Amino acid sequence: CDVVGYKKDQEGHVIPTPGKLIYRGVNINEIVDEAYRNDRFVFEEVIWLLLFGSLPTQEQLDEFCELLAEHRALPDGFMDTMNAPSPNIMNKMQRCVLGLYSYDEHAEDLTLENILNQSINLIASMPTMMVNAYQMKRRYYDKQSMFFHMPKPGQSTAEHILSTYRPDQKFTHEEARLLDLCLLVHADHGGGNCSTFTARVLSSSDTYSAIAAAIGALKGPKHGGANLMVNRQLQDILKHVEHPEDDDEVREYLRRILRKQAGDGSGLIYGMGHAVYTISDPREVILKQRARHLAYEKGFEEEYNMLCSIERLAPDIFAEEKGSSKPVCANVDLFSGLIYNMLGISEDIYTPLFAIARVPGWCAHRVEEVIFANRIIRPAYKYPVSYTHLRAHETLS
Repeated sequence: CDVVGYKKDQEGHVIPTPGKLIYRGVNINEIVDEAYRNDRFVFEEVIWLLLFGSLPTQEQLDEFCELLAEHRALPDGFMDTMNAPSPNIMNKMQRCVLGLYSYDEHAEDLTLENILNQSINLIASMPTMMVNAYQMKRRYYDKQSMFFHMPKPGQSTAEHILSTYRPDQKFTHEEARLLDLCLLVHADHGGGNCSTFTARVLSSSDTYSAIAAAIGALKGPKHGGANLMVNRQLQDILKHVEHPEDDDEVREYLRRILRKQAGDGSGLIYGMGHAVYTISDPREVILKQRARHLAYEKGFEEEYNMLCSIERLAPDIFAEEKGSSKPVCANVDLFSGLIYNMLGISEDIYTPLFAIARVPGWCAHRVEEVIFANRIIRPAYKYPVSYTHLRAHETLS
């Protein structure tokens, strides 16, 4: 994909521009508009687009959706051999992905056809891995009952997740559409982000090792877990700001967060800022627009409005506190956590959902790396001089 956040003039100066995210030449805004105009789920179309380079025909899409549905169930006896629970679902998903290696007679085959087969199998089965791992975590760590639902034919990925995750398997069309949208906007974000680069680095290994490593790279608050930090920060702000509609009061509390006088002491306003996007993150713009109706319908009006206030007020506070003219915009994490919260999804699977959305991108990048590059990636690393001297001094001491 192509991630566009700025352009450069002839002198090399950066000129901020509204953000664009383009999958294989197709702007994601076009995909989202098409989805809502025709009231359909589109994550499966995006999977096809990333893997094969163009949007599918209706016949290709129908066959592809059937193929994904056929591969959602895990191998017989798989969960019996993977029954050790984990307090963190990401670690459990890594183990499950690696476990599939033992069920693949062609695990080491690096031909294009085999890699695509493995990729489709992982894309289809990872939601089932996630839900099963979550149920085991509930039982062993949360001391709650666990329940398992079989995949239903004919469901989209978003519908499958909600159907197997919820005890009563009930969900609305709007809820599933919003989750489908979250999967769509997270499907890929270039080859330089931490998890995708990790998948590329391990592409000389087998598919299962590469994808398990990418899952590990996505774990943590600085990468896939950032929306969890946004949610916690939102609750903290609503707890301490007496009048959420008062811009001056909100502005002052955000200023205290930046000064490490409030919040978690990190000095970070989570959900703000991005390495590439300057004026806007197109993913955040889409989620903000599409989440509003459900937020008001489900009683999350206060939370939604506060996130809008943070987005509106934080850039000026950054400029004042940091003394910088560099533009700061909201990123995709600002609203994705609220959406998961509105859908009744546990914080335990916020980041695993990100992994499920991103695995098509990981697989597409890996195909490119194996088939067209086929080289070992070895980045250079230069240690700071002061650190080198310090280590030498410690050794001599």
